[in-house]
Formats: sequence, structure tokens, C-alpha cells
Amino acid sequence: MDRLLARVLGLLAESCRMATQRCNCGFHTDPTNVCRCSPHQIQRYRSRISGPLLDRIDLHIDVPKVKFDDLASERKEESSIDIRKRVNAARIIQRDRFKKDGIYNNASISSRHIKKFCNIDEDSKRLLSLAINKFGLSARAYDRILKVGRTIADLAKEENIKSEHIAEAIQYRILDREFE
Repeated sequence: MDRLLARVLGLLAESCRMATQRCNCGFHTDPTNVCRCSPHQIQRYRSRISGPLLDRIDLHIDVPKVKFDDLASERKEESSIDIRKRVNAARIIQRDRFKKDGIYNNASISSRHIKKFCNIDEDSKRLLSLAINKFGLSARAYDRILKVGRTIADLAKEENIKSEHIAEAIQYRILDREFE
């Protein structure tokens, strides 16, 4: 479900998309294969993507291989039709919110609009402060977290961004935290 939600968030944000392996051999963090790369090789491989480029990507998500049991499962997941309905509802919320400002979605919010549209409570501020300080996140990452948090709240049909929305948005910054 997290992978699906992340995909929906990425589509809703309409931002830059890219994919990369975690290392040269492609097995770093793979539970079924052994990575042959040294920590130095992994660091060197990952450093080819600059910090400023990563800052411009809203969602950083590790997508592991799908296990056979998950593929063959009879478990009922949220249907594509239901997901589409939630995404469309969130788009309508965003369109209505921004109609006076010439903005169409959360991804288009400028830094000056963040204070207006991405207000957070004290618990969320403490959580975000902790993440910024612990992981050394940039001002651009801060803005991205707030925008993604706003989108998560919209998908949940919540008027206000809550601390759980901010916590989830922070989790989507995996590449910022990878070598801490």
C-alpha cells in the first residue's frame, strides 16, 4: 500500500520523476541477494546524484522486489478506481484552494505561498525541526516536505496538515537520510 500511495502522491505532485539503483550491483538493501559493493563504492555510486538535484525531487522511495506471496495473495487492495476517485477529489480540493492565486496544485506552491497554504501545528513543527536537524535537510527539502504533507492531508480530506502527514512526508525523503 505504501508503494501505491507514494506513486499516487508522485502523480498528484506532477514533479520530476527518476529511478536509480541503490548501488552498482543493484542489491544494496535487497533481502534475497547479497550486495557485493563496499560502503565506499556505494557512497561513490550514490554521490553521482547531486544534493541540489535530490532537493528538487519531492519523493524518494525505496521500492523492494515484490515477493511471490504478495503477487499471489488473494488479499483485497484498494482498487485503481477508488484511488483515482481519491486523487481526483484531492485535485479538486487543490484547485478550489488556489483558484484566486493562479496555482493549480500543491507542487506549484512557491516558497512565499507555503506560509499561506501549509500551516502546521506545534507538534508538526517540532517533528520537522527534529528531522531537519538530525538529517541536515536543506531549506528546499523543508519546502518539499510541507508540500507533500499538504498533499497527504488533501488525500485524507483533512483541512489541516497534521503531524502524521508531516511524519509520512519525512519518510519520503529517504535519499536525504541514506548516509546519516
